[in-house]
Amino acid sequence: MNLNKASEFMAMHARTLDRRRFELLTGEGDRDALLAALNAYRNPDGGYGHGLEPDLRSRTSQPGPALHAFEVFAELAPDTAPEAVALCDWLESVTLPDGGLPFGLHVPDPAGCAPFWAGADPETSSLQITAVVAAVAQRVAGHDKAVAAHPWLDRATRFCLETVRRKDEAKTELHALELAFTMWLADAVGDTEVVDLLGRHIPEDGLVHVQGGLEDEMMRPLDFAPFPDRRARALFDPDVVAAELRRLDGRQQDDGGWRVDFASYSPAAELEWRGYATVGAVAILTRATEPRSDMHEG
Repeated sequence: MNLNKASEFMAMHARTLDRRRFELLTGEGDRDALLAALNAYRNPDGGYGHGLEPDLRSRTSQPGPALHAFEVFAELAPDTAPEAVALCDWLESVTLPDGGLPFGLHVPDPAGCAPFWAGADPETSSLQITAVVAAVAQRVAGHDKAVAAHPWLDRATRFCLETVRRKDEAKTELHALELAFTMWLADAVGDTEVVDLLGRHIPEDGLVHVQGGLEDEMMRPLDFAPFPDRRARALFDPDVVAAELRRLDGRQQDDGGWRVDFASYSPAAELEWRGYATVGAVAILTRATEPRSDMHEG
């Protein structure tokens, strides 16, 4: 990758939050500035909205933006922020009786919101959204004791892992996004049984079509296992991973940024996703060149 061109793309096109994330990733950032950028999306109730999730532009606090907030709290390590445990409090307040989060809450201001966000059922637990939010929160828990001890995180994690086991026993197929996000969660907590269980549903090439997405939209090996020192990465042949890393590297555009391979629902979202995707690509490619640590379970 051309890191200089990526930096220029971020300066020209990315939102402030992703510029601050990119700066921290590349060793030139300021954690206070990053937290301040995140808090521009924060609501008084402790949740996040205001387009933090680019295709959910509602001002309201929602489960979807919570995963992006936890991404930032993970990137702040080893520093912690009181906003992280406050977000756990908010998530606990909207968790359903079975321990799961609804995919979305009522959206009173749907302009620019994807239909699946605006039309979500607030009374039904979503394995997909609960798993991805809990997975990233577990990454934060690795350095933030208050998040690690929060009862919401334990409830959400148990809901997801138990649901996966029940679905496996019933031979119920997981959606590609459910498969990826529950893999993240099981990997984050070191549940090797569930990692291996989920791995049996992924073909050797690691390509799983996203039902309901674009015709060629796939979850790929790096979507299931973005980190080189985790159990999930061992599910894939090293040659498959190497090819995916080369593919990701080659997807850098002439302007220095990356694109997502799913539909966006507003012009602003399309550009914001590009900044977000560029941070993600640089993070994965940077980690791929770092010395590997021993495989670990937790």
